[in-house]
Amino acid sequence: MAPMDILFVNGSVFDGRRYRPGWSVAVRSGRILAAGPDVASLRDARTEVVDLGSGLLQPGFVDAHIHPVQGGLERARCDLSPVWGRRTTLATISAYAEAHPEADWILGGGWHQPDYPGGAPLSSDLDTAVADRPAFLVNADHHSAWVNSRALAVAGVDARTPDPADGRIERAADGSPTGTLHEGAMDLVGRLVPPTTHEEQVAALLDAQAYLHSLGITGWQDAILGDYANLTDATPAYVELARAGLLTARVNGALWWRRDLGAEQISALVERRDALQFPRLRAGSVKIMQDGVAENFTAGMLDPYYDGCGCRTANAGLSFVDPVALRQHVTALDAAGFQVHVHAIGDRAVREALDAFEAARLANGATDLRHHIAHLQVVHPADIGRFAALDVTANMQALWAVYEPQMLDLTIPFLGPERSGWQYPFGDLARSGARLAAGSDWPVSSPDPLAAVQVAVNRHTGDGCYEAFLPEQALDLSTALAAYTSGSAWLNHADDTGRIEPGLLADLVVLDRDPFRAPVDEIGQARVTATYIEGVRVFGP
Repeated sequence: MAPMDILFVNGSVFDGRRYRPGWSVAVRSGRILAAGPDVASLRDARTEVVDLGSGLLQPGFVDAHIHPVQGGLERARCDLSPVWGRRTTLATISAYAEAHPEADWILGGGWHQPDYPGGAPLSSDLDTAVADRPAFLVNADHHSAWVNSRALAVAGVDARTPDPADGRIERAADGSPTGTLHEGAMDLVGRLVPPTTHEEQVAALLDAQAYLHSLGITGWQDAILGDYANLTDATPAYVELARAGLLTARVNGALWWRRDLGAEQISALVERRDALQFPRLRAGSVKIMQDGVAENFTAGMLDPYYDGCGCRTANAGLSFVDPVALRQHVTALDAAGFQVHVHAIGDRAVREALDAFEAARLANGATDLRHHIAHLQVVHPADIGRFAALDVTANMQALWAVYEPQMLDLTIPFLGPERSGWQYPFGDLARSGARLAAGSDWPVSSPDPLAAVQVAVNRHTGDGCYEAFLPEQALDLSTALAAYTSGSAWLNHADDTGRIEPGLLADLVVLDRDPFRAPVDEIGQARVTATYIEGVRVFGP
């Protein structure tokens, strides 16, 4: 038998499901040859020996909901995600505008809603940083945009402009726009933003891929392939990298469901899916955004929001797709062989998505399409058991399940005490038998899987600022890591990855320490030292 190519020794292994202390792993020709306490018998002089140094070897992380091209573009533009506070944010914007006099528009994003009263910054503030050109800056969750007076004027948005059906303009008492546009209202200005060039998208994807590999991510589901808001479809960038052999990650794209169209778009989605067949790129999923977010009151709720003073309002959020039509569309997509990936934040949106999957199952029977619902901020307790019953995967964004200013100031007061206790019920879902996958929604939040696992296990970030958020919903470390490895790989139909077993592809990550041997509140301190895809190092020395 031929010798191994790589041997990982002197550490422990998480195999995608279970912790294996003291194991070693051998790789040959890009696949796992053997894994166990003693696998060194085939070693020879040509074998590369990787000393784990008491660290951990595990399968590569797979992000089940992410926007890499958006993330790469924000890193290249006016990136506000690392800065907090109104004054610092405005200074960062001003410095960027001064450094880029050639830019016709100031673009970027990542500003944080808690920095502004009601989560809605003003155009008059943005004018102090950039007034000579239009500015369009999305917030961290990408459901709102901050625009300056020049942008509003160029777009002709004023007191007479009506709110679109799927969005809202923040207004002064006289009806004039104050500078924040929510959901579909972003398009009132975003439609005029110069389109991102193909070259910019390719550069952004290459930068994002390298960054994600440095965090141990070996594959992902791109949660929107299509034209959305002011963003141009990134599919051609993926295709260029795939054809050139530069796409090292394994990618399943979720084709964007246009909510201004109906079932007539399915045939075009089938054509796009069939055209995207590359060794590491496919598009077997369709993304439906069923609601917005709680912070701007567009997440779909079973009962209306509170006004912050304890009184019910008349607003229960939005359903971007009519619930009856959603059941019909999901049934048709299921029949066409698509996985369906639904964004659902509010408890009504979650229920509408589950109802749609139930309708598809009744019409078409059980399938292996691996449908999933992402985000799951508020889930009614009556719907927890439906995930396992319908074999719908819970796609978690664990970093959001913490006390922090946005949760404390912009979410809990408007959800009310009972609903606030239904947020991010990962523990209940796991105990019910639901399948779990995990992702980041980057650039909405950090793509660092270890930071997310820290929160999934502790329900706090580890910085000591806040107590644990609903600690009864915490996961154990093996369950959290499994969601981000074998769970997300399974979701992506990447069945020969996500686990360390003989015969599977050697998509592997080396951590500098073994989090199973450290205090659980120090999980987020672990760092990736090397990332391998099919036994080839794509990050590390």
